[in-house]
Amino acid sequence: MAQFFIEVMSMLQSLLVEIGVEELPAIPFLKELPNIEAKWLKILEEARLQGDFEFYYTPRRLVLWHREFLTQQPDATEEFFGAPLSVAYKDGEPTQAALGFAKKCGVDISHVSSTTKEGKEVLYFSKTVAGRPSKELLASMLKAFIESLNFGKSMRWASNSEQFIRPIRWLSVILGHEVVPCELFGVTSQAFTYAHRQHSFEPLSFNGPKAYFEVLEGGKVSLFSQQRREKILQDFAQLEKMHGVKIEIDKGLLDEVVAITEHPTAVMGSFDATFLTLPSEVIVTSMREHQRYFPVYANGALTHHFVVVSNALATDFGQIVAGNERVLRARLSDALFFYQNDLSRGLQSKGLDRVVYMNGLGSLADKVEREKAIATLLLEYHATFFTQGLALTHAQILALVERFFTINKADLLTEMVYEFTELQGIMGSYYAKAQGEHPLIVTAMNEQYLPNGEASALPSTLFGALVAMSVKTESIMGLFSIEQIPTGSRDPFALRRAANGLLQIALTFKIPLSIDTLLGSADAIFGNFDTKALRLFIFDRLYSLYAVNPSIIKAVLASGESDIVVIDQKISALNTLVATEDFREFVSLFKRVANISEDAPRNLTIDTNAFIEPIEHELYKAFAQIETQSYATISDKLDALYGLRSLLGRYFENVMVNAQDETLRNARKGLIGAIYGAFRDIADIKEIAL
Repeated sequence: MAQFFIEVMSMLQSLLVEIGVEELPAIPFLKELPNIEAKWLKILEEARLQGDFEFYYTPRRLVLWHREFLTQQPDATEEFFGAPLSVAYKDGEPTQAALGFAKKCGVDISHVSSTTKEGKEVLYFSKTVAGRPSKELLASMLKAFIESLNFGKSMRWASNSEQFIRPIRWLSVILGHEVVPCELFGVTSQAFTYAHRQHSFEPLSFNGPKAYFEVLEGGKVSLFSQQRREKILQDFAQLEKMHGVKIEIDKGLLDEVVAITEHPTAVMGSFDATFLTLPSEVIVTSMREHQRYFPVYANGALTHHFVVVSNALATDFGQIVAGNERVLRARLSDALFFYQNDLSRGLQSKGLDRVVYMNGLGSLADKVEREKAIATLLLEYHATFFTQGLALTHAQILALVERFFTINKADLLTEMVYEFTELQGIMGSYYAKAQGEHPLIVTAMNEQYLPNGEASALPSTLFGALVAMSVKTESIMGLFSIEQIPTGSRDPFALRRAANGLLQIALTFKIPLSIDTLLGSADAIFGNFDTKALRLFIFDRLYSLYAVNPSIIKAVLASGESDIVVIDQKISALNTLVATEDFREFVSLFKRVANISEDAPRNLTIDTNAFIEPIEHELYKAFAQIETQSYATISDKLDALYGLRSLLGRYFENVMVNAQDETLRNARKGLIGAIYGAFRDIADIKEIAL
């Protein structure tokens, strides 16, 4: 046992791989980051060198670190299967099929045996393949690893024909204390690395992994991303305590600054307080999106301060802060100029007819007209719902709709949105308020694109819900009408998100949105196109909105219901029922009801005079009583129908539905079919899989 332990330990050594690059762009790198470890793991598995490892990164290096790495592949057994013996041998002599198989295996036919595969005796040969030293494999493994990484755009440099996200400048592949000969893009493996740029430009040699980590630490490189993140957050906490402020921490922005720094230090700067006359979203966007600054708040209000995370090695950050202040001042000066110009002109939609929306769908002006048409239809379909909910007359709401869609895309023509496209809608809201638009219009301008993500808020008013639904419906219908339909993971126009948003709004505001009625208006607005795929697409989004057994949703949709709010009520009622202890037994009973009903002619008359068994009359009476009653909720109706289960059980124990007498048979099938139909009006329970 001791000897075996020594042999195993001798097969394990540390492996350090550092791929040195020019500064990585944060956003494409972060998009690929979740996949990097899985891709290296796959390469390890293919090489039969699986083992634990860690991945580290800074903007100038990608590092793979194995504390224990197999120095040699384990031996493997390679198996070969050939033709059936009936084909391989004739009159006891090997045929060409057998000889060819032996040649393929590299042995004489006498070394070939047989085995059973899929019920047949076939030719068989196995051999042990000796494992190769891992240092012979690492070069090809690293090449495969680099080629597997997908950062979107890549580049060529020098005379290289291959591409990578940024030029590779150095490479270290160290197994134990030995440099493994490897090459990437003409760069060969050496035992050196580079420190922080401001610390040293010279390559720093190291002897083994321990020395490597020490060299980086001494060279002011914080290799571990979590360590850099914690340092930044500690700096934030100190600044907040020192200045009595609150720094808004955007996770995505924090990930970026972690990715672009090797020695982070958070410092605070400021800008002229007169710029606070700008909408806060403009200031925050200027800081966050363009400069990677963190906004600073006090008492819930934006202040004229910002926090920047520096990568510099310095004791006095005064010049660094001053430089960032100059850059931000220039940006905010431009923004203030744009804002004042836009305010002086007001919201003007003239020019939208010259902006192409989509080939086949005309201009932005055409899109707005279609959005207005859909909003008008929704208001017409649900006039009472909206008039009561908004406490306005139908004419007043129509006037608001007309005015809203006169200006709702006008901010796309403003200087501010041209510079900051992510502020569309938001700036429209500010400009609408400045020119005295109705408060509902002001709010809806800001919220017409909501929800715009998984964690996004919804419109805050019923009027905002109406117009947001119209905007999303137009996008979905329009793109389907020109066959721009999402396939697989491909959804370039985010139509799945739009459909999810449409459903979420309807469910949140309890808007009785009938998808069938809505799609019925598509031809008049978009011209004739097949809406079947669109209907299926919208209803498929329900599966992502509910944390329930998917077959419950399938069962409800099988009822043919189209109203989203009613569908929601049915899903809730059925989900509660499915959770009951004895429901599993009822499913098999109901499937029997369904099978009988599907075989029966439609609309059979229930001739109660034909019944001859007491249980038939008892079941009919109980069912008729349920049908004649009114119910406050769908759940109450479903519970009442579910109460028939014991009677149905006794019915099938005592009654043969397919009686020889046609009148009796039709009466019995009519009763079972009516019960099935009553259930199916809510949900087709036979679709439920437990």
